[in-house]
Amino acid sequence: MIKRNGPLRLALLGCGVVGSQVARLLLEEADEFEARVGRRLELVGIGVRHDAERPGIDPALLTTDVEGLLAEPDIDLVVELIGGIDPARAYVLSALRSGASVVTANKALLASHPELFAAAAEAGVDLYYEAAVAGAIPIIRPLSESLIGDAVTSVTGVVNGTTNYILDQMHTAKVCFPEALADAQRLGYAEADPTADVEGDDAAAKAALLASLAFHTRVTRDDVETEGISAVTEADIEAAEELRCVIKLLAHCSLDSAGSVTVNVHPTMVPLEHPLASIHGANNAIFVECINAGQLMFMGPGAGGTPTASAVLGDIVTAARNRVRGVAGPAVPNHQTRGITEPSEASSRYYLQLLVEDSPGVLARLAEAFAERGVSIQVVRQEPCAGEEGPEVTGLARLGVMTHAASHRDVAATVSELESLPQVREGVRVMRVEGM
Repeated sequence: MIKRNGPLRLALLGCGVVGSQVARLLLEEADEFEARVGRRLELVGIGVRHDAERPGIDPALLTTDVEGLLAEPDIDLVVELIGGIDPARAYVLSALRSGASVVTANKALLASHPELFAAAAEAGVDLYYEAAVAGAIPIIRPLSESLIGDAVTSVTGVVNGTTNYILDQMHTAKVCFPEALADAQRLGYAEADPTADVEGDDAAAKAALLASLAFHTRVTRDDVETEGISAVTEADIEAAEELRCVIKLLAHCSLDSAGSVTVNVHPTMVPLEHPLASIHGANNAIFVECINAGQLMFMGPGAGGTPTASAVLGDIVTAARNRVRGVAGPAVPNHQTRGITEPSEASSRYYLQLLVEDSPGVLARLAEAFAERGVSIQVVRQEPCAGEEGPEVTGLARLGVMTHAASHRDVAATVSELESLPQVREGVRVMRVEGM
């Protein structure tokens, strides 16, 4: 990395919700950033997809010729906020190979293209992405630097504000999923096409980045078993509340007994006593467990223009300071090569809901199905299934079965066996349980 005198030249790619806030703050607070960095930060251009006025942004800075902007001489920093995989990947790779440091909030890109980290290391420049996982919440630098002397055993987080808002509304306002989703869209918490959020893809990309940092090994989006929240019902919410739990979409990363990485995203029952249960609305939180530091909690706004811009600007200042010193920051520690636990072998506690015949011998037959697959039952809850004239006319009962920790493979085989029994009258609903 070459040290030069004069301003540090910065190119911004993207001028949407976050990009416009980053540009505004860079321009309005230029003197303050100069004091923090030790050199002026000069915004030389903003690459955009379409010509349009951006309120508060000098039109002379805007250009649709992104390749031309990146080809400007002596670009020190490139800030990528356009999102998506292509053409963002080509832009970031071009910037790194030309010797510019890069700041990005693009979790999908980083989780699917780990070669970008290698390109940054080869060029001796920085690739920072604090805003990619949890908006304003500082979690990337704590995992990659502050806790580098400790051994992280698990990272569990509410990392998607859209799904957290929806599930929170289903609990607190007693509305169904479609109604809660429509409310989230009306308030701007959910996109017109909310698929990436509600089906867990956004959280899965973040889980891959968290697992890579926590366990010093490369984990990609394809390694993350994923289930979204679109199938969560009001009955699931009621069952969770009867157990003094709430349902959260959790990104969970941990090491199994063999040192293999388990990483998944699932709707999960969380007991009210757990710190993650108290995260409401569109907020995010990440719960880290370490050998020496113990349990740590990071929480705050996980999205939004100004909060996310705060994390981006923190990375810009850090990368700029490194530039002034003529060095790059610590490389992402991926010195270990760990295996990825097969999804079928991942272990968890589960809660199963069944509609069954309310007759003698049924419980014994169900218990036999669990025992045949080696799934240990901890608690069984039974309630009559009420009809219009009273519960006795239905001849049915609802069962809730809490298991001890078991592999997904064994639980899935148990469910298949249960659903084949004539005494079980509808599909078995299954949900993971955390922290009980």
